[in-house]
Amino acid sequence: MEMKKRISLELRNRTPVEVAELVVDNCRSSDGEVEGLTDDFKELEFLSMVNVGLTSLAKLPSLPKLRKLELSDNNISGGLETLSEKCPNLTYLNLSGNKIKELSTVEALQHLKNLKSLDLFNCEITTLEEYRESIFELLPQVMYLDGFDAEDNEAPDSEADDDDEDEDGEEGGGPLGDYDDEDEDDEGSEGGEVGLSYATKGGLPDDDDEDDYVDEEEEEGGEEEAEVHGEKRKRDAEDEGEDDDDD
Repeated sequence: MEMKKRISLELRNRTPVEVAELVVDNCRSSDGEVEGLTDDFKELEFLSMVNVGLTSLAKLPSLPKLRKLELSDNNISGGLETLSEKCPNLTYLNLSGNKIKELSTVEALQHLKNLKSLDLFNCEITTLEEYRESIFELLPQVMYLDGFDAEDNEAPDSEADDDDEDEDGEEGGGPLGDYDDEDEDDEGSEGGEVGLSYATKGGLPDDDDEDDYVDEEEEEGGEEEAEVHGEKRKRDAEDEGEDDDDD
């Protein structure tokens, strides 16, 4: 697919000024030049043109907010001064797999004062004696070359750092409140279960128990009354017997 057409598709009904990131990897530049990009992409911060057949950056438009530029696996051999003119705020530049051979070619990047990370993997320049020392001396603003600093410490993964911050933010947010609510619900439900269990085991009298208690009292009262009546009838019979004897 041609670069112009690919860029048009990547817009996705947006205007160029609304685009902050643009990836057009593996499309084709018809003449080795940047095609389809204009000065209207002034809000662009990340641009990736990997393996698109570029041989020159001469037609790169002015991208004042561009911070990260991916140009690996192309055929660029020079003309890097264009980057200083068109993308003055670059912090990351990947030129891996290009045709860069000499230190003098890279010298043009001295004017990129904000450049912190530079990748030149698989470029012929990496075979030069004391390549790393020479680059760090030539470009003192660069902190990381091919993923490592001058003391061979690996560069941090900025994307992983961003993910960690997002996770920390999620962990420190609302779930704490939800956790408290769950505790209160648990305590309430446990209290309810204890009360129910206590009542079920006989700790609390229920209505049936009270009725049974009343029935028992009534039965006891009836028995006592029957006994009284029985004793009275017995006494009456005895009295009658005594009267007969007297006669």
